[in-house]
Amino acid sequence: MTVDPIRDLADRLAIGDLLTRYATAVDRRDWDLYRTVFTSDAEIDYTSAGGIAGTVDEVVEFLDGALSGFEMTQHLVSNVDASVEGDTARVTAMFNNPMRLPDGDTWFTGGWYHHDLVRTADGWRSRRLREESAWFDRAPF
Repeated sequence: MTVDPIRDLADRLAIGDLLTRYATAVDRRDWDLYRTVFTSDAEIDYTSAGGIAGTVDEVVEFLDGALSGFEMTQHLVSNVDASVEGDTARVTAMFNNPMRLPDGDTWFTGGWYHHDLVRTADGWRSRRLREESAWFDRAPF
């Protein structure tokens, strides 16, 4: 299979934009924007961090409640490893996430996001996200 360097670069930029949109949506608690990251039948798994696994709507409901106790969160996504094959891609990206409570205490967590992406008429979308938490610092659990 011949790789088109322009298409490959465009795909990688679009995938990076998708990951940025994901982080922005979570940190702003913009659930309409969050939904644009995923296919309508996506599976999302946050169980490694003590969250839930479910559909987009189930996870939005969970996140809205779980994140309401934080004054701020900041998802920093980096080290994107994307393997694109036609209209599908497997992506692993590191995350570092400080989360501040109203009393000023800050928790930190980090790990990897694993996405299975599909190219749609609206661009790249995640049909499966699995968070792999690697570490927690100052968290009460």
